Amino acid sequence: MIITTAPRPSERINEQVRKLAAELSAKAIPRRNASIQKLLDMSDDNRVIIATEKEVRFYDNANEPPLYFHPSMAYVRVKRLRRGETDPLIELSGCSIGDHIIDCTAGMAADSLVFSYAVGEQGRVEALESEPILCALVREGLASYESGLPDVDAAMKRIHLSCKNHAHYLANLPNKSADIVYFDPMFRQPIMESSAISAFRTIANMDALSAEVVEHAVRVARKTVVIKENQRSGEFERLGFKRTHANTSKIAYGVIHVGSA
Repeated sequence: MIITTAPRPSERINEQVRKLAAELSAKAIPRRNASIQKLLDMSDDNRVIIATEKEVRFYDNANEPPLYFHPSMAYVRVKRLRRGETDPLIELSGCSIGDHIIDCTAGMAADSLVFSYAVGEQGRVEALESEPILCALVREGLASYESGLPDVDAAMKRIHLSCKNHAHYLANLPNKSADIVYFDPMFRQPIMESSAISAFRTIANMDALSAEVVEHAVRVARKTVVIKENQRSGEFERLGFKRTHANTSKIAYGVIHVGSA
């Protein structure tokens, strides 16, 4: 993989590229006005990351949009919370101010952001992403993205994102050490409609959840364990979740109420 900059980079961007290259065991090269296709051809695995003053972009096809962090629909959901409205995930999970959340499959951190805003400064959101490239893209985006709303930006920066496998992480946590454990695995039947979904899928973890992971989640949680899936999915029944439809024809949540005992 190659990591480079936009043309005429600042020293800050050059340093960011050096750090990302070391972290991801990639080759950092000067841009020298090379096209996206030329960079892809130069890469040993047809993958390129470009750091710009605004964002960090991932390419694996010159003819498709790059993948980069953007809060997308999470921003709309948080704005609803700001107006005092409800959010299905927050309501169904029993999330409240001060809660400790573990988002086991962070992805683009959309649900992590909604949780982070909901739990406030007193709470904590640990977001786990097992895939290093995706984790790096989202981490850099959370640190630099500016929504124009200071409280939303603060919620982004409060998210504790780390590159970890949730199965190993949960297995080593004490009983009742978090309030809510959340999963949003890649849907068995994809419903994502982003133009960058192709790039996302090349660097995302596509593994299904195991029953053992859910057992650990139930052990760790004080309130609920929640999964988001395609509403037609059989994962709810397979893993022992009670299916609950959200305010959409495509998404459903599964909930296991653990209680505080």
